[in-house]
Amino acid sequence: MGKPTGFKEYKRQIPADREPLLRILDWKEFHDHMPKDSLQVQGARCMDCGVPFCHTGDMMANMASGCPINNLIPEWNDLVFRGRWKDALDRLHKTNNFPEFTGRVCPAPCEGSCCLGVIEPPVTIKNIECSIIDYGFEQGWVKPEPPTVRTGKKVAVVGSGPAGLACAAQLNKAGHLVTVYERDDRVGGLLMYGIPNMKLDKSEIVDRRVRLLQEEGITFVTRTEIGRDLPAAKLKEQFDAIVLCTGATRPRDLPIPGRDLKGIHYAMDFLRPNTRSLLDSGLGDGQYISAKDKHVVVIGGGDTGNDCLGTSLRHGCKSIVNFEIVERPPLERSPNNPWPQWPRVFRVDYGHEEAEAKFGRDPREFCIQTVEFLSDGQGNVRAVKTCEVDWQTMTEGGPPFVPIPGTEKEYLADLVFLALGFLGPEHPVAQQLGVNIREGRGGMSWYTADHEKYTTNEAKVFVAGDCRRGQSLVVWAINEGRGAAREVDRYLMGTTDLP
Repeated sequence: MGKPTGFKEYKRQIPADREPLLRILDWKEFHDHMPKDSLQVQGARCMDCGVPFCHTGDMMANMASGCPINNLIPEWNDLVFRGRWKDALDRLHKTNNFPEFTGRVCPAPCEGSCCLGVIEPPVTIKNIECSIIDYGFEQGWVKPEPPTVRTGKKVAVVGSGPAGLACAAQLNKAGHLVTVYERDDRVGGLLMYGIPNMKLDKSEIVDRRVRLLQEEGITFVTRTEIGRDLPAAKLKEQFDAIVLCTGATRPRDLPIPGRDLKGIHYAMDFLRPNTRSLLDSGLGDGQYISAKDKHVVVIGGGDTGNDCLGTSLRHGCKSIVNFEIVERPPLERSPNNPWPQWPRVFRVDYGHEEAEAKFGRDPREFCIQTVEFLSDGQGNVRAVKTCEVDWQTMTEGGPPFVPIPGTEKEYLADLVFLALGFLGPEHPVAQQLGVNIREGRGGMSWYTADHEKYTTNEAKVFVAGDCRRGQSLVVWAINEGRGAAREVDRYLMGTTDLP
């Protein structure tokens, strides 16, 4: 390590985001970059610890601890500190096919397990990662690298989200002929239509990587849903292996009185058409749900709920509130949440910051249960009825909280967005291929495939990503896509050099 005392000398710094009240006037990315010399100082804070937990990628307390794709973080931090940016990029690409994605949208479990984070604010790993790849593109270092030899083996990848793209990229590197099927009109899956443009730019970032993959020899087929537009049996006839990377797209509902009222939507039915309309016409075609001049209620937190906040604010909503049934997290780690677990602490994301700047308060209401949607008498939602809940008391055999009598309240609502997570993948393609489906509680289900093997009960059919493990992070999807590619290569060739 070039600066053994760097963590003692330098404080953590991150780039300032664009001013909230200005950035809600457009759909451009809200992140800014730091100057290179400042980034080198931040790289110097990496403390050359004896056991770097940042790239372990373990699961602790059901959450990621460290980088799930095992990025060689101390190594490229040191290279950035030394000004060896191209070497840092090469080291980053050894483990991560798409650092421009994870550097923008990953919640950075690596920082949560940074050894320096035990006593000081952790190293700015995510910011340095994003800066390495962006600088690499700027310098023209990221170029197509098609394989020099083809095996003649053909692989179909169903789904072009992060798992599908990572799987396709790795299989293509191994020399196989890869065709990726996507049911939407654009390639990218979750990256294209699940994450808003201000968080991950589509034309500048996502499409740029897709073009590179095409130039490396991958074939993309859009507007084709396997199991509907093309029978799954055709894939078995035409390909030597099939990898299902369909994601977890079945949303969790909230079946309470008034659910059938107009104006209540799943979050993705709001976010997906908004991005498509933005890309097609700059929102000029009107083919999306507009929150302009509406009272908006978002039920459920997490990234999806936060994205609903940011999107509604850019439309020009009249008011916005975000219900979370859980308790407000503490400002610092609690005793039952020790390092190197993911720190369950109170965070302010971009949508929360923007809502507070616009309306003068954080939009979140914690310990709130939605009990009824109220009608305007004409079939439209006009308000949401709630009550507070107590997490210190529970009923035997019931949920870990109880409603508090006398805390009922109504919130005005012209639009309600349900951001309550996902139950698993849609089933047609798996059913047509004969893949076993594992059922869980509350309607949850997953395609059945062994961890680290990704094999199913059907010969030459593999499964990776959220459709196998359930709703998760982009970085876990990349991990699974890479792992599935390794096992497909082993299946096709008898051995593999893929990591």
